[in-house]
Amino acid sequence: MRSYFLTLLTLVEPGSASFLSNLNYRSPSALHPFLGISLHAVHKRNDPAAAFSPDQLNFTHGVASGDPNVTSIILWTRVAPTAMPDNDRSNLTVQGTIPLYDHDTLGYVRASKAPICVNYVIATDKALKSVADNGQTYTSSDIDYTVKVEAQRLKAFTTYYYQFSVCNSNKTSPIGRTKTIPGKNDKLSAPVRLAVYSCSNYPFGYFNAYGNPVRKDSVDYVIHLGDYIYEYANGEYGWGNSLGRIPLPDKEIFSLYDYRKRIATYRTDLDLVASHQQFPWISVWDDHEVADNTWRAGSSEMNNSESSFIKSGRVSIDQRKMNAVRAYFEWMPLKQVEMDDSLRIWRSFSIGTLFDLIMLDTRQYDRGITDLYWNTEYIKDISNDASRTLMGPRQEAWFYNELSASSNRSAAWRVIGNQIIFSRLNESIAFGQSLPLNYDSWDGYLANKNRTLKHLYDNKIDNTIFLAGDSHASWVSDLVWLDTHPYDPVSGNGSIGVEFAGSAVSSPCPFGANITLAAANRNSTLLVNNNRELQWQDLYYRGYFELTLTYDVANASFFGIPNTRVKNGQEILLAQFQVKTRENKLARNPSVGGGTAESGFLKGGKIVQTNKTVDTSK
Repeated sequence: MRSYFLTLLTLVEPGSASFLSNLNYRSPSALHPFLGISLHAVHKRNDPAAAFSPDQLNFTHGVASGDPNVTSIILWTRVAPTAMPDNDRSNLTVQGTIPLYDHDTLGYVRASKAPICVNYVIATDKALKSVADNGQTYTSSDIDYTVKVEAQRLKAFTTYYYQFSVCNSNKTSPIGRTKTIPGKNDKLSAPVRLAVYSCSNYPFGYFNAYGNPVRKDSVDYVIHLGDYIYEYANGEYGWGNSLGRIPLPDKEIFSLYDYRKRIATYRTDLDLVASHQQFPWISVWDDHEVADNTWRAGSSEMNNSESSFIKSGRVSIDQRKMNAVRAYFEWMPLKQVEMDDSLRIWRSFSIGTLFDLIMLDTRQYDRGITDLYWNTEYIKDISNDASRTLMGPRQEAWFYNELSASSNRSAAWRVIGNQIIFSRLNESIAFGQSLPLNYDSWDGYLANKNRTLKHLYDNKIDNTIFLAGDSHASWVSDLVWLDTHPYDPVSGNGSIGVEFAGSAVSSPCPFGANITLAAANRNSTLLVNNNRELQWQDLYYRGYFELTLTYDVANASFFGIPNTRVKNGQEILLAQFQVKTRENKLARNPSVGGGTAESGFLKGGKIVQTNKTVDTSK
């Protein structure tokens, strides 16, 4: 190991750009070099005579930032040869006896023989004069020409502007804006504002929801809870033909090239590009970044059987997940949490003394078997077995320790970013009386849910807010351990926190893409009336929500997108909710949500359809 790193150091001369400063060369693990990219091979095949000139290169997908820290932040871009616009087609990852990830082992791959040198600069002003940090790095076809660096020497809770450029040229990327987080012990004088998203499906419509906070300049950070992409061929889950939004490659994706190309296609949506350019992102994956209803050893259509192996083009579950994970880390502005655990994405952020953001992975890491559509009764029967886990024992223990540590340090709030609905949801109107719950959510892992609730109640952990996506609908609930602790749905007494679950950016309503507003609201009425802790529900609108936190109150505003089939900046304020500190329930003013909402059904309130549309582009 020591000799490996010493050898790598010889690839970096003083004052020259560094391969290692591009974090994507170090994935999936810098601590296990034989699972990484062969920098020796990349360096060895370097041919200065084959170098690209700046006019042969282009910044293809804008810029992005993410995983903000107190003194650092991740910056991302992609710069590729104009004559080679496609993503790298090498599907080779570490497998069998192939020693390292290296293009030279596949004769048909046109590897770049001259890595591209890229400068980056980050400053406190738009003109990039007051420089806080700068540097150089390389990229090449080995990592799909992506660039991911960690800007350092930054100040806490400060807005910065950044840009990339091709070395020794005037070829530059767009200028991005980003923001660090406050110090862990800092007392904040201003609120912190979050935009929360999930479930963007390219062929189903435009990602207008991503662009609206950009046009309003209404948030500090973006939280993405997963389903950033979908794995299906065009027509399997949305037809993109009429919109010119066919997901590429036009097939179900399995290979490394497939996942790279699919993410690259999604990143052509201009509102998604704008959101990445203007706000730092904190993201986790859900299931569709790999496949539908994934668990640790399979998915809804691939479960390590011979038949699924043949059906999927002789791709194993582990190989497919490796391809998806590698592409995700290459293309997303996040920092690998633990360099000897390439699948770990669960992590936390301390935002001053205001709140701790705890981001979970309830899908890919170590999830027990889930509802695969043909085994629903079995999942119901085992849902309360002691061994049932969404996270695996290591992540689950970490989660409880994070909750306790946050409470013990007296952070005002605990915000939990998780993929799936936590609260119990009786959905018998959709599933029938014999199997009334969604067993692919926390309801299919009751033992894990009960351990979480027990930790919150037993340790008197206040001010807990669960965030969720996945369902393509909006749900707002008190956080309750039903049948174990008393709960009054009128007053909210007995609750230990709240849950805000948001709709999809563009993925369709779970009751049908063409459902009418009247039918959606009728179903919302049945859902709210069948669930004691559920206070508001909306099925009709695609959208997002903004969460604003101060020491005294947390406010959630839900926005609906009137039309995702047309690119525009329109939105409708659907409902607003408040949580007062240490009340551990949705505020009643005098009833939840102030007694009115635009759509859906509101317990103890009324629906007032105004259709008041705001155009954020004006």
